[in-house]
Amino acid sequence: MGRDKAALEYSGETQLARAVRLLGGHVARTFVSVRADQQQDPERAKYELIVDARVDQGPMGGIHTALSQFPAVAWLVVACDLPFLTDATLRQLLAVRAPSKSATAFRSRHDGRPEPLCAIYEPASRAEIERRMSAGRLCPRGFLEDGDVELLDLAEPEALDNVNTAAEYASATERRRIDVRYFAILREQAGRSEESLHSAARTARDLYTELRARRSLQLPAEMLRVAVNSEFADWDRALQAGDTVVFLPPVAGG
Repeated sequence: MGRDKAALEYSGETQLARAVRLLGGHVARTFVSVRADQQQDPERAKYELIVDARVDQGPMGGIHTALSQFPAVAWLVVACDLPFLTDATLRQLLAVRAPSKSATAFRSRHDGRPEPLCAIYEPASRAEIERRMSAGRLCPRGFLEDGDVELLDLAEPEALDNVNTAAEYASATERRRIDVRYFAILREQAGRSEESLHSAARTARDLYTELRARRSLQLPAEMLRVAVNSEFADWDRALQAGDTVVFLPPVAGG
């Protein structure tokens, strides 16, 4: 990226600030994990910090330090470079938390492996993490793959997509959050009645084209009506962040 990803802005809010805000509705206290040389960074210093106890241990070191400083509690760990993370995704994770296991995590939509940086680590995970670190095994994904972990699939597939290059950042800033509602046969084909997603679709037609590919919707746009924010609209209606779009199939019978 060539820049501090925590300080990248989306809709006037840094990624770090957004992550802290989202977590605030679900946890008793929120901390920012930092290296020793990051303690005076203005973007991080405004929050409660947990400073890595060991040097150059990466995310595993940050997780271990948190578990060591507060050994009696579970930790909801979230990376600061998840611009599409939502409150709903955090609720989904917390709803299936398995305290009897080492951790609860999502499967990656890309390769099916555990996502270590939007996960809940239970107090019992600390001992195994210490053993792995002592052996030089610093990959938190590897810990989740080898351990007794509760895994679940993302209800919002793009929620844990991150941004690692300038080109990806430029593309991400063009994506807007849109709520979609499906009715009748479209609901059956999509396998859901509603969803929220980030999309770069400029018009209602663009959005439906995207969703036909994503959800295997079979009806062409010409057979449907579309409504935006509770009003019928043309297919060329420009979309804005926060819009609610409804796709209405023809009514059977007469």
